[in-house]
Amino acid sequence: MFKLVGLTGGIGTGKSTVARMIRDLGVPVIDADQLARQVVEPGQPAHAEIVAAWPDVVDPTGAIDRKKLAARIFADPAGRARLEAITHPRITALAFEQAEALRQQGFRLAFLEAALLVETGLCARLDGLVVVAASEEQQLARVMARDGSSRSQVEARLRAQLPLEAKRRAATTIIDNSGDEAATRRQVEALACLL
Repeated sequence: MFKLVGLTGGIGTGKSTVARMIRDLGVPVIDADQLARQVVEPGQPAHAEIVAAWPDVVDPTGAIDRKKLAARIFADPAGRARLEAITHPRITALAFEQAEALRQQGFRLAFLEAALLVETGLCARLDGLVVVAASEEQQLARVMARDGSSRSQVEARLRAQLPLEAKRRAATTIIDNSGDEAATRRQVEALACLL
């Protein structure tokens, strides 16, 4: 029987690190960020809808300037909801298409890595939910180091997200990524054995 398990967490908790470890074990991980890029490529229906809504976010090549779009909608809840209505159904459909292709290839397990699995309710359609967790201080430090952002910028991004505690409550498994990489890897290997 094929299982599609969600993989999520807050910004800076280490979802990508855990996804890499899962891939290292030979288990496919469908990356919602990659799918999000695909659905907004020029020629795709979502691209046309975004350009119609926010014509100033198109770069000289005709592609969506994702940073400019993010800056536009970050402080605009209505704009964010509109963008999510344009992209999320398409990302979800593509994710399930990829999962079905993996099932047909004989895989018994795959993960869907996405930031908003709990917020969108998509976690209810999956065969489990792994939440990667770390302390808020670690999240702040990691994102500041990774993006060159100020503490106040990262704090604002954290406040705009669903609290990590709410994601923890929805989890079937929690990976504590507060320690070193070896400790996280041990948890990932134990998780793979359980599934």
